[in-house]
Amino acid sequence: MPDKRNYNSKDYMRVLNKSRRKRKRLPIYQNRRVVISAIAAVSVAAVLACAVSSRHKADKEQEAAASNLEEPSSEIMVAIESTLSAEEVERQRILQEKQAVVDSYGNLGLVQVAGYLNVREAPGSNGKIIGKLQQNSACEVLETEGEWSHITSGGIEGYVHNRYILSGPEARQEALEHVEQMAEVNTEKLNIRSEPNMEDAANVVAQALIYERYPVLEELDGWIRIEEGYVSSEYVTVKYALNEARKLDLRAMALNQYDHLVISKVDNYLNIRNSPSTEDDTNVIGKFPGRAAGEILETQDGWYKVKSGAITGYVTADPEFVAVGQEARDLALESATLMAIVNTDRLNVRSEPSTTAKIWTQISKEDRYTVLDQLDGWIQIELDTGDGEDGEPSDKAFIATRDNNVEVRYALTEAIKFSPVEERANQQAALRSKVVNYGLQFVGNRYVWGGTNPNTGADCSGFVQYVMRNAAGVSLPRTSREQAKVGRAVNSSEMLPGDLIFYTNSSGVVNHVAMYIGNGQIVHAASRRSGIKISTWNYRNPKTIRRVLN
Repeated sequence: MPDKRNYNSKDYMRVLNKSRRKRKRLPIYQNRRVVISAIAAVSVAAVLACAVSSRHKADKEQEAAASNLEEPSSEIMVAIESTLSAEEVERQRILQEKQAVVDSYGNLGLVQVAGYLNVREAPGSNGKIIGKLQQNSACEVLETEGEWSHITSGGIEGYVHNRYILSGPEARQEALEHVEQMAEVNTEKLNIRSEPNMEDAANVVAQALIYERYPVLEELDGWIRIEEGYVSSEYVTVKYALNEARKLDLRAMALNQYDHLVISKVDNYLNIRNSPSTEDDTNVIGKFPGRAAGEILETQDGWYKVKSGAITGYVTADPEFVAVGQEARDLALESATLMAIVNTDRLNVRSEPSTTAKIWTQISKEDRYTVLDQLDGWIQIELDTGDGEDGEPSDKAFIATRDNNVEVRYALTEAIKFSPVEERANQQAALRSKVVNYGLQFVGNRYVWGGTNPNTGADCSGFVQYVMRNAAGVSLPRTSREQAKVGRAVNSSEMLPGDLIFYTNSSGVVNHVAMYIGNGQIVHAASRRSGIKISTWNYRNPKTIRRVLN
């Protein structure tokens, strides 16, 4: 086993001193290298720590800067806005509202057509028309089927032709220019009045239907002024919006023009008088045709005071001759007709639906014209039936719906201004009065091509020939073309009751005749649809005026 060594204190001290001497003999540079290495290590660590800290700080600053760019603080926004004028701040607000209107459409379509674009129940030109879109009106395009787009607009869902719809980014850019303050109707039916006054029932000029939009011209206390008149602010919502579709005025909508409806039940005409009396005919101011409509203003002693068209007067309240209540509504629904209502003094009539087609006559705003067909941008109307070979009009009559010169809607016939021809001592004046009053008894009777007796039916020349022969003993040729050669020509400023007015087809050939009855009006056998009726003398351009009563 190993030896055990025992050290006393002297041995311990000797060993310790020996070790100390050995350490002192090591080279000095070795001690310094150790120190320097330690210092270097500490420095590197410090530099690395600094770099990491700097990078972390830079990242934080970049994140803060990005955050500030994306979402400026409220303090910064206030500082920016404080540098803008109040007008500029308002302008920016309006621009944002307008942009929001455009952005509310997922697939915006903007109408680009002169006049209005028909909305149809089914795709195709034969589809039933259920509404109309005016120029720059907006719609939501649901899908496209060939040449037709399935759209929704103004509470109407239907189809329009792609040719007239602008879409995509171009539509959005263009639409922004047409966003404006609009009054949107929020009730089923709203009266449009000529004055901001609800007390006067006679100032109602039109009706607005739910969802329809009208540009706001002025906001008043309780009223909104629009181009058509005034509407109560209680029943509209004023907001920035694009115009949208309007429903086609269906037959039932014609009734919305009247709150207290009265309908004439006679086959020809009722007299409208300026006072509730039948003592004589000097107080007659108009004629109330069969199935014509009016608004009852008041009732007094067997009379209705009515407003019909431009005439306000009295008609009998006898239920044998007039209908009110549900009976009136039922008759009105049967009688409402799609009409063209002209709102300019004269409107060109063309033989084809094209601006390059020949203008062959003009029509007047004094009359309403039956609509035979509706095309995009055009309508075909009925004028009168000539007395040519087959009794049909030789030319079709088309008028443009652009520029809003004509309104197309279902409407009822209304009163016609009329005053009886006075009996005078002068023999010729008395004869003219006799002829006119004799002819007027046939108003409401049938038109029959080739007919010569208004009791059973007559065409235009047959009617005039019958009246002149039986009331004045004057013989006339059978056709209007030959009648236009009889007597002598007079100017319109010289017209007298009993004078004959002649009209032509597009070739300039006379094919229709009427008799002047005074007050700017004529009586004539107009057409199969209208029968013998009263019209304004220049309902279309006359060719010549002839005097046959001398």
